[in-house]
Amino acid sequence: MKTGVLLCLCVSVAVCFGQDARQIVEESQKRTRTASQRSESLLKVVDANGRTSEKRWQFFRIGSYGNSKAIIRFTAPAEVKGVALLVINHPDRSSDQWMWTPAIGRERRIALQDRSTRFFGTDFSFEDLEERDVNQFDFDLQGEESIDGAPCWRIRGKPKHTKTSQYSHSILWIRKDHYVVAQLEAYVKEQLARRLRCRRIENIQGIWTARALEMEDVRRKSRTLLETQKLEYNVPMKEEDFTVQALRRAE
Repeated sequence: MKTGVLLCLCVSVAVCFGQDARQIVEESQKRTRTASQRSESLLKVVDANGRTSEKRWQFFRIGSYGNSKAIIRFTAPAEVKGVALLVINHPDRSSDQWMWTPAIGRERRIALQDRSTRFFGTDFSFEDLEERDVNQFDFDLQGEESIDGAPCWRIRGKPKHTKTSQYSHSILWIRKDHYVVAQLEAYVKEQLARRLRCRRIENIQGIWTARALEMEDVRRKSRTLLETQKLEYNVPMKEEDFTVQALRRAE
C-alpha cells in the first residue's frame, strides 16, 4: 500500500510538520506522487490477550495528494464483507467520510467527533485513514535518529486547528535514503496513543513503498498488522467510482 490510508497510510499521516521539516515532507510526497493506486491487503488484529483475528480489504485511491479520494472495502471474513469507507480529502480541512454497512443497507456519515474511534475492529482510527496537507500543521525538525538501522530525520508536528484532530502532536521519522516514512508516533496531550511502524520497504513501479505496516494502540495494548499483497500504481480509475452512491456497489 502506498503510504497514508491510511494509508497512503504512512505518507498519509506524514504531513504534520516546520520550515526545514516541510521541505523533507514535501520531498517525501513528491517521490510518492501517483495519479491512482489499487491494493489488496491482509490485516491481522492482535488484542491485549494475544488473540488474533484476520480481515482482508481492498484499497482504491485517485487524485492529487491532500485533495484525493479513497475507498476501503472489506472482502473477508463473511461478517464484514462489503463494509466500505469513502474518504474525500481536502487541502484546507478535515476529510469527509461515509461508511456503508450492507447488514443495515445504508450509509452513514462519520461525524468529526467520531474520528478518534477504531475503524471496524482495527487499531486504525477513522482519522488515521485520511490525508492532511502540510499547511494544516506547524512543524519543526528535532534532529536525527535511526529506525531499524536506517538513518532518519525526526520531525515533530502540531495541528494548527486542534479541534479537528484527536492528536495534540505527532513525531515522524523519515528515512534519509528513500524519503520513506519509517515510523510515526501520535500523542494525545503528552501521552503516546498510537505508534505506526512501516517495514518491508520495496521499489514498486519506481516508488519506494512500505509493504508491511503495524499500527499499535498503546492504551488498548492491541495492534494491527497490515500486509499489502497486491499493489498497482497509476491504474485507470473513474471519479464516479468515488461517491457515496458507489459505496453500495460490490467490487
